[in-house]
Amino acid sequence: MRGLLNEFCPDVNIIGEAQSADDAELLIKELDPELVFLDIEMPFGNAFQLLEKIMPVNFEIIFVTAFDNYVLKAFKYSALDYLLKPVTIEELVNAVKRADFRISQKTINPQLINLFNNQKVSKPGDQKLVLEARDGSMVFVKFNDIIKIRAEGGYTYIHTMEGKQYISDKSVKEYEDILPESIFFRIHHSFIINKNVIKKIVPGRGGMVELIDGSKVEVAVRRKTEFMEWVGRG
Repeated sequence: MRGLLNEFCPDVNIIGEAQSADDAELLIKELDPELVFLDIEMPFGNAFQLLEKIMPVNFEIIFVTAFDNYVLKAFKYSALDYLLKPVTIEELVNAVKRADFRISQKTINPQLINLFNNQKVSKPGDQKLVLEARDGSMVFVKFNDIIKIRAEGGYTYIHTMEGKQYISDKSVKEYEDILPESIFFRIHHSFIINKNVIKKIVPGRGGMVELIDGSKVEVAVRRKTEFMEWVGRG
């Protein structure tokens, strides 16, 4: 990592390295860094235990991990950045660019709190998704409060129970990949819906779904069988 940063991220000034969670805690307090690359697993502790001990933090974080998809989804729910081992040059450079922007936003503590809270809730629907607004601010929305996610004109719109609509640069496919299948289903190429807000299913070639807000969404013919199986689960 040091070699990659020195060669490809010349704006990053490496001021220290730690070989364990205890060393990292001492070094962070001593050096007051702006950005920390943090491996999940470390000797004598892990990244989450370290962060819970020292929060609130005043630095940006890029997690470095070889962890499975479940942990990566947890990062994505909270809009936290990570690098997957083995780290590639392109991913590292892009992560550093994003971190440079986020350092001035100072949103890391609410994101970390969301990460830890999501790990503690017992029902998936009570977890929260962090939505990044175009001005860099963040909104925290409970899964159960999302009615639908809609693609239109190159943007993605998240509709909530409060009647609010949030715009995201992420694609519907990106949300499909991270949101829990037990709650959300991509019913059409432009729509993801929440199972818990289905009011009525209208028969037809593909069919139509009426949601709790009164909106109606067409069911893609090719997805009808899978959709009906999904509705019947649980």
